[in-house]
Amino acid sequence: MLDEGHVDKVSEKLGIKAHQIRAAADLLDGGATIPFIARYRKEATGSLDEVVITTIRDSLEALRELDKRRGAILKTLEESGRLTGELKEKILAAEGLSVLEDIYLPYRPKRRTRASVAREKGLEPLARAIFDQDLPDMRVKAAEFVDADKGVESVEDALAGARDIIAEWISEDEKARAAMRHLFFTKGMLRSKVGSGKEEEGTKFKDYFDWEEPLAKAPSHRILAMRRGENEEVLILRMTPPEEDAVALLEGMFVKGRGEAAEQVRMAVVDGYKRLLSFSMETEIRLETKKRADEEAIRVFQQNLRQLLLAPPLGQKTVLAIDPGFRTGCKVVCLDGQGKLFHTETIFPHQGPERAAAAEETVKKLCERFGVQAIAIGNGTAGRETEAFIGKLGLSREIQVVMVNESGASVYSASEVAREEFPDQDVTVRGAVSIGRRLIDPLAELVKIDPKSIGVGQYQHDVDQRMLKRSLDDVVESCVNRVGVEVNTASKELLTYVSGLGPQLAGNIVKHRNENGAFAGREGLKRVAKLGPRAFEQAAGFLRIRGAKNPLDATAVHPERYQVVERMASDLDASAEDLIRDAGLRARIDIKRYVSDSIGLPTLQDILAELEKPGRDPREGFEAVVFAEGIDKIEDLRAGMELPGVVTNITGFGAFVDIGVHQDGLVHISELADRFVRDPAEVVKVHQKVTVTVLDIDVKRKRISLSMRRKPRNLG
Repeated sequence: MLDEGHVDKVSEKLGIKAHQIRAAADLLDGGATIPFIARYRKEATGSLDEVVITTIRDSLEALRELDKRRGAILKTLEESGRLTGELKEKILAAEGLSVLEDIYLPYRPKRRTRASVAREKGLEPLARAIFDQDLPDMRVKAAEFVDADKGVESVEDALAGARDIIAEWISEDEKARAAMRHLFFTKGMLRSKVGSGKEEEGTKFKDYFDWEEPLAKAPSHRILAMRRGENEEVLILRMTPPEEDAVALLEGMFVKGRGEAAEQVRMAVVDGYKRLLSFSMETEIRLETKKRADEEAIRVFQQNLRQLLLAPPLGQKTVLAIDPGFRTGCKVVCLDGQGKLFHTETIFPHQGPERAAAAEETVKKLCERFGVQAIAIGNGTAGRETEAFIGKLGLSREIQVVMVNESGASVYSASEVAREEFPDQDVTVRGAVSIGRRLIDPLAELVKIDPKSIGVGQYQHDVDQRMLKRSLDDVVESCVNRVGVEVNTASKELLTYVSGLGPQLAGNIVKHRNENGAFAGREGLKRVAKLGPRAFEQAAGFLRIRGAKNPLDATAVHPERYQVVERMASDLDASAEDLIRDAGLRARIDIKRYVSDSIGLPTLQDILAELEKPGRDPREGFEAVVFAEGIDKIEDLRAGMELPGVVTNITGFGAFVDIGVHQDGLVHISELADRFVRDPAEVVKVHQKVTVTVLDIDVKRKRISLSMRRKPRNLG
């Protein structure tokens, strides 16, 4: 059940009206997907987009998790008999998890500590008297607690035990922890040093062998890099503020005056900070900075993945795809416009003139025999050499030759999905098919591969894997539904991401299609096993059926709105097909006439836009990248060269660009533009074609430095 208090908190946090939050939450709780809500329930949510709806979902889940933890703490305290009315009020009023845990900390069951040992010796009353700091003679008071039978041999023993108790009180004080947390975040320093004898072993972390910067300003990629170095036992990492600042803060809170008791409290403050609070806070700050770094790295990954998935498709053309190789030859496959494999062969263009001549004849015959319209060449080993070989064959200029990023193709070729698709083919054939299909339709092919394996991440193996998977699944689902899916040709993997389906229903659709032939219209989906009314409602608008009797089945108009379109057509004495074909007819529609309690202007405007461009693909038109001739390997590069390239990955520190030499170069954030750039995504996107200048080449380390500035700094 939706908590109204949660609604109000999310409304205030996001600056969105409560009724919009409530509507989105009710739809989500009812099983609606984010793409469905954003596209087909605009009237309910006030046209909230996918990003906002996702934030609402995550914010509400965080609040529910907080409530779950709050309930567990209350139950534990009640069962132990320690829950007072005042404590309960504080717990119920706690706004965040750290505040809640601070309140609970003094009551949390803990292992035996120096303070608990001192309490067993009966020293808590002394600690309380000292902590109050109004004792006329502290040592006389302490003498009362000397008891050899309890292990308190002297006044000094009694005072030491009392200080241990006071140190624990200070370290568990709610206000002290809040103030210290703020100090760690505002004045904390991130320090990294190389471990003893690890210099040679950890050369990849050389930049962080003696590193220091303010924690608040440390970017995600550096935090994750240093944490990786620490996990690999190369670096020693600390995250603390200046010790004198921390001690001064606590002294200001707990030390009163200059008497003997105050001096004991001062000693307890120093001990409590060094032995307890600093480590406790550092652990917490480590978790929080890791969470923030993860969120930023995942945000960059999401952004890159979206751009990669929405890369322009070549479209339904016959493709000859080549997975290049030197020693083992080049695997060649021929695919029809739907990506169906109908021929496979191996050629050896890089093993002497005789075999190159045979390869030339084979390629020419295949192009003629199958009416090849494009050639896709993987950009891995032997890619540029194979491109050069194809370029010398004198093929028709109408045949496009395209270098295709093959990151993850080997992962696909060895996957269960590939084995199901091609049980009788080896991994090399499957890899070549994947390369060709990526050219025809990148989205349809890339959904078959774990997003972590397609080369657009940043420290993807270091971040929270559960958070990463969910975030990337959100992106894939968003992209698939934004483009729409042709139900009669889509793979099970692509259908899985359609709103409301999932693996089982996607499999059932493919099975039904195989057993009964192509779907004639959207209504036919209702005959698919286990695809009930709710799934149909969620999925139908995103599934396209070209050539259906009802032309609206090929559009993004939802079946629940067909009647509105039919009314529009009837009022103009026309058909839905006439409205799609005739812009003049559409111009005569006054959509305000069709507003009702169930449909408003946002949806009606979407319907008109869809009638104008039915089933339109939101992706840009395809344009191949042509790399510089004669620049095929890193050894061919020289500083100052201007080269064409394509952006393959974006990170917090810059962008990686493929310039056709089998090794992507880095355009550092400082070299992306002639102005200050805060975020590389402001300037570039994945798959963008760019012109770069070579700044520096390190052949041994396979590092290429590039610039997109009009006048690169390092070249004068």
